[in-house]
Amino acid sequence: MTPALVEIKDLQVYFPIMRGMVIDRVVGHVKAVDGVTLSVPRGRTYGLVGESGCGKTTLGRALLRLVEPTGGTITFDGTDLTSLDVAGMRNMRRRMQMIFQDPLSSLDPRQNVESILTEGLSAHRIGADRAARRDIVCETLDAVGLPRWALSRYPHEFSGGQRQRIGIARALVLSPDLIVADEPVSALDVSIQAQVLNLLARLQADRELTYLVIAHDLAVVRHISDVVGVMYLGALVEQASSLDLYRRPLHPYTKALMSAVPVPDPVVEERRERILLSGDLPSPANPPSGCRFRTRCPWARERCASDRPELRTIEGASGDHTVACHFAEEIEAA
Repeated sequence: MTPALVEIKDLQVYFPIMRGMVIDRVVGHVKAVDGVTLSVPRGRTYGLVGESGCGKTTLGRALLRLVEPTGGTITFDGTDLTSLDVAGMRNMRRRMQMIFQDPLSSLDPRQNVESILTEGLSAHRIGADRAARRDIVCETLDAVGLPRWALSRYPHEFSGGQRQRIGIARALVLSPDLIVADEPVSALDVSIQAQVLNLLARLQADRELTYLVIAHDLAVVRHISDVVGVMYLGALVEQASSLDLYRRPLHPYTKALMSAVPVPDPVVEERRERILLSGDLPSPANPPSGCRFRTRCPWARERCASDRPELRTIEGASGDHTVACHFAEEIEAA
């Protein structure tokens, strides 16, 4: 088995809810991430999927300590990130970078491309002088398929796909081991999405990168991921290799997600069963007891309200295919 570069155990990220005239009066917490355990193999891609508000982006930001975890541990290449102080985390961040969802809002409009890309090099004191840093930046532009004349241009002068390549170059210029890609193609046209995904795959092969890709588009995750985790309301409900998950979804929520993906064959599309979920997504400030999906699950039973299911392997599934459902076997057989 490929050793894990990142190991997350029982991660919790809670945001306090303030109320009243007293500023520090906490009346509750939004449980954005609540007890997530996963590992990202070195040199592989872990895809994290789920609907908006399930905690995917918060988990990615917590991994980089852009938001502080409330509990749990995050281990990166043998180092517990949650135990590092500001200086220690600053040194570690050179090896961990992020690609943001909206390339226009994540790039400073007052900086040209050269300034954007050299900022990280200067902060980490990489390159003997400006000429050396410029050489590194030019090599990075070549790697992402941008011309060198782009150095003097500003973000608003580029198309959406080109801006995202600048964002990729900014993450790549420090030669990181891990890149967290938060919805890297959701703001792009479909024709450009394929180009960016192929670019990420090529860069991974050339530089032995490890990716955590956060997305809501199941087709994107299937194309780029080796391992896929499905999140619902701050918790991981299923995890498997990309092939196993799409061939044999086990959790009711994963089945519902898969049934919503359009199929290009009109005959198959007309005949296949759609799973429609009833009700609205519960509030992460007051999640349901037991199984968090039970309020929308068509197979929910009394036990689901009292016992929170843990990720487990069911009979007939591969060892790395786990699901958090008490009745996964019965649901599959039905």
